Amino acid sequence: MNKDIKEVIKEKYTAVVTADEGCCSPGCCSPGVETTFSESYDKLEGYAKDADLGLGCGLPTEYAGIKEGDTVLDLGSGAGNDAFVARELVGNSGKVIGLDMTPAMIEKANQNKQKLGAGNVSFILGEIENMPLKDDTIDVILSNCVMNLVPDKVKGYSEVYRVLKEGGRFSMSDIITVGELTPEIKNAAALYAGCVSGALPKGEYLQVLEEVGFKNIALPKERKIELPDELLLEHLSKEELQAFRDSGASIYSITVIGEK
Repeated sequence: MNKDIKEVIKEKYTAVVTADEGCCSPGCCSPGVETTFSESYDKLEGYAKDADLGLGCGLPTEYAGIKEGDTVLDLGSGAGNDAFVARELVGNSGKVIGLDMTPAMIEKANQNKQKLGAGNVSFILGEIENMPLKDDTIDVILSNCVMNLVPDKVKGYSEVYRVLKEGGRFSMSDIITVGELTPEIKNAAALYAGCVSGALPKGEYLQVLEEVGFKNIALPKERKIELPDELLLEHLSKEELQAFRDSGASIYSITVIGEK
């Protein structure tokens, strides 16, 4: 199942790049999820419009506490959007690494890097559950609507913990649920790629972070997301949609921070 989900994610995110038209509508988490997931980057220093494919659900650099000289890792870096914002914060003495499992995204990010002359930014191919990085080497880790795409959340966050330096921190924008998603939504691979069915309940999400060993965990931002019936009916029957509505489950965009 995990392999199938990852293949769906790769296919959909590759389609965004190869179509060269970004997301399907203003502010969506991934292809086919037409909703107000993403936030505007227009006022952030270092923002590069060509690197913004509208695939996020927050602004993780807002609460990351990035300092000049830091080494920053952006997980699921896509075309480089958050990496280039982080580059502005670390300055010439710092560096930014973008990790993504989709080759087409790495290629697009490197094209944007060349345009910007961003010599202290690098993009590497790899999976969050098995990062090709050494222990205790990163000051700050970012991700934007990505950790909910990781099938094994404990393994993913254990890797985050492993590569962070002692005292290092993370700031991640993500999708969580309040209440339990119905089995039909959980099993819809296309909705998983859309950052929906891969979302954990809020309490379970925070519990994973605590179990891995993070401290000073906080949620500085929470925003309720409304999923339109038209979108859900692309993946669910009318009966399954009604079951979801009746369940009372809600979907939220959050930014979560913590320290090693």
